Amino acid sequence: MFSSSGELTPREVAVQLLARREHSRAELTRKLQQRSFQADAIAACLDALQEQSLQSDERFAESFIRSRILRGQGLIRIKGELRQRGVDKETSVTALETVEEQEAVDWFELARDTLARRFTTPGDTPKDRAKRERFLATRGFDFEQIRYALSCL
Repeated sequence: MFSSSGELTPREVAVQLLARREHSRAELTRKLQQRSFQADAIAACLDALQEQSLQSDERFAESFIRSRILRGQGLIRIKGELRQRGVDKETSVTALETVEEQEAVDWFELARDTLARRFTTPGDTPKDRAKRERFLATRGFDFEQIRYALSCL
C-alpha cells in the first residue's frame, strides 16, 4: 500500500478516506493538500477516482442529505453545508430532488418531528416560543415550517 519511498500516494490516501465515508471532490482536495501533495497530482488522482466511480459528488450529496434528514435538519441548513463542502448548486439541487422523491421527504413533518423530540409544548410565554423558533431556525427550517411545527405541539 506504500509507494517505493514508503509514503502513501494521493490515491492511497483518497481511497482510505473514501473507505470511511463519501467525500466531495473539494473535501478530498483539501485533505490531500493538507498532506502536502502537489496540486497536479491531486487533480489527476481525483479525476481517475471519478472516472472509476470511486468518488462522486452526486453520491456524496445524496448520502449527506440523507444523514442530515435523519438528524432532523432542514433544507436551508443542508444546502448551506453542501455549499461549504464544495458541492455545486446544480449537483445539490439534483441530489435534493432525488432524495426527496426516494424518501418521500416532507419538510413540514420533519420540522414537527424534530421539535417534538426536543420540546413537549409550544411554549407558555413568548420567550419559550421564541426559543423553539430559534431551535428550528438553526436546524435549517423556514418560517412556514416552523409555524406548522409549533401549531402541532
